[in-house]
Formats: sequence, C-alpha cells, structure tokens
Amino acid sequence: MQHYLQSFALDVFRLCIWLVLLIVIFVPLETFCSQNRQKVFRKGFIADLGYYFLNSLLPKFLLILPISIIAKGVHHIESSGLYAWIADIPLLTRFMLVIIVGEFGSYWGHRWSHEIPLLWRFHSIHHSAEEMDWLVNTRTHPLDMFFTRLCGLIPIYLLGLAQPTGKTVDLVPLLYALFGTIWSFFIHANICWRFGWLEKLVATPAFHHWHHTNDGEKYINKNYAAIFPWVDKFFGTFYLPKNRWPSKYGIDIPIAPSFAGQLVQPLKWQLRNED
Repeated sequence: MQHYLQSFALDVFRLCIWLVLLIVIFVPLETFCSQNRQKVFRKGFIADLGYYFLNSLLPKFLLILPISIIAKGVHHIESSGLYAWIADIPLLTRFMLVIIVGEFGSYWGHRWSHEIPLLWRFHSIHHSAEEMDWLVNTRTHPLDMFFTRLCGLIPIYLLGLAQPTGKTVDLVPLLYALFGTIWSFFIHANICWRFGWLEKLVATPAFHHWHHTNDGEKYINKNYAAIFPWVDKFFGTFYLPKNRWPSKYGIDIPIAPSFAGQLVQPLKWQLRNED
C-alpha cells in the first residue's frame, strides 16, 4: 500500500510541475495574442483544474486492461513475421505512422461521440465550455476520454505499430500520448494566430474552435480531427473559413455547473433510462 501511495504522490507532483509549465506558456500567449477577451480565471476554471488531475490519472488506468488484451491477442494469432518487420522500422518513421493511424481511429471515436446519443451524454461535458482556452482541453468526462483514446489506440495495436515484438518497453505509445496531449492544449487555446495553407494540413486553434462553435446547425459537427484536418476533408466534415471565428461557444442543453455534478450527470441519465 505504501508503494502505491508513494507512486500516486509522485504522479500528482509531476502533474503539478506540468501544470506550472502549461500556465507559464499559455497564460502569457492568451494574454497578448488572444482571440477573445476573457479572464484567466473564467467561469468553470476551477472545475477544469479538477478534470486536469482526474483525466491525467484515471483514463490511463482504465486503458491498461483492454489494451493489454488486444496486444496479447494480436501477438498470439500473428504468425507472418509482420511484427518483426515493424520492429525494424526506425523509431521516427513508426512514430509518424502511429500518429496517422491513431488519428483515423480517434476521428471516428470523436465523431461517434457526437452521433451516438449515449456517447454524446458524456462528450457534451467537453462542449459545455462557453469560453475557450488551453484548460478547456481537460474538461472531459473520464469515460469519454477513455473511449476516444481507446478508439485511437486499437488500430495502432492491431497493426502492430505499438510494441511490435512485445519483448521490450516501447516508447512510441508514450510519445504518441505526450504529443497528442500537448497538441490538444494548443488547439483549444484562446490564440488568434492563423497559419495560411498550413491550416489544411495541421490542426490549429482556429480549426478546433469551429468544432466548439454554437453559431447554428450548419456549423456544428465539423472538424473532428485532433491533428490532421485533411482527415476531415477526406470524410466530408471539414469547415474553416479564412477570416472568421465562431461568435459563441457551448451547447444549448443544460449541464451541471459543478465538477462533481458534471461527473455524475451522464450516469444519472443512463440510470433513469434503465429504470
């Protein structure tokens, strides 16, 4: 028990260090390069800090079992030498392949979270933010984050791009998670920068802010990709005007204002429908 408590305390300490670094980076950027004028300690800021710690600890533990089962199952049935071949691919090349493959899985996990009512009950917590900044990235129900991450990881493991031999610790899944997390903070940030033609290749704040818009039916349910907008182009869900930003964010359905209330709200809805 003492070992687990020490490990937990170390994780919390590490998250505090990361939080300080994120504040040092993003608060000045959003102060001097803001798209929308708003307070640093905006509505919901404290609740989002709660999500920051919870979602940095819980989803990764929830993913251990399903990913372990998938990895073990695929290694058990694979006999063509594919994994041995993939293991010889240079680390940087395999990392790029993981980002691309994971993006397709995450795209559909994210899209299903909008299109399937039960999943939307959890994902709507993320879209309840009426002001956008870097910390909105953390406002996600942990079960919603678990589902989306699982959708991104499944094709990576099925194709053998992560832990291709299963005999050594593989850095690629860790790098993929770290890169995706940092990029998610960036695309949620309240930053007015535009990047011209690059915006069709790589996700930016402008691209993702349109995903959070509440400007009307014809603008919502767009831009599901987290890293590559061309994935949305491929599936017909891309929207990014050159000189416009959303005029408002959020959703029209009522969401509990408190951190605890938001965690319980989707579960209460599910229980009511099971009665």
